[in-house]
Amino acid sequence: MAEHVCPVWVGRLLISPLRKLFQNPIRLLAPHVQSGMTTLDVGCAMGFFSLPLAEMVGEEGKVVCVDLQPEMIAALKKRASRARLSERLETIVCTGESLELSQWGERIDFALAYAVVHEVPDATKLFAEIYGALKADAKLLIVEPGGHVSTVAFDRSVNAAERVGFKVLERKDRILHRALLGK
Repeated sequence: MAEHVCPVWVGRLLISPLRKLFQNPIRLLAPHVQSGMTTLDVGCAMGFFSLPLAEMVGEEGKVVCVDLQPEMIAALKKRASRARLSERLETIVCTGESLELSQWGERIDFALAYAVVHEVPDATKLFAEIYGALKADAKLLIVEPGGHVSTVAFDRSVNAAERVGFKVLERKDRILHRALLGK
């Protein structure tokens, strides 16, 4: 699924505690995630969103963390172990062609694709795989960085998501372009 891959060294910058001042995971995800949910973090990297998701879903919940790079997944696992959240995570090293979500068909309550859609060559295929993993009433939150993704490019991503069946519930175009899509 990869077209442009975030370098591992950038992954280390992305987990900086300072980032929470500008992009607070709890504030962003709390309206959508509850205890006991099964969530999906597409392009999880080293877990900036995965670990807060694991806290939010609680002991009965699960976070499926997908990334193309084994190094990112390895770093996520170390961080999860230190935070005592490993049992709440399921990690998947995906391929360039698939997210490898077949075992999660219609089992996911909420999915996050944060700054990842612009990195894949076929957004429609990406959204089709995510759509197949979601429960009927699940939601997908897409956030793309305004500095990398123009409004026109973001519109193309939203159109690709709609082609596979997602419906736009809410859209916010700010410094970060956001769309909350529901199944």
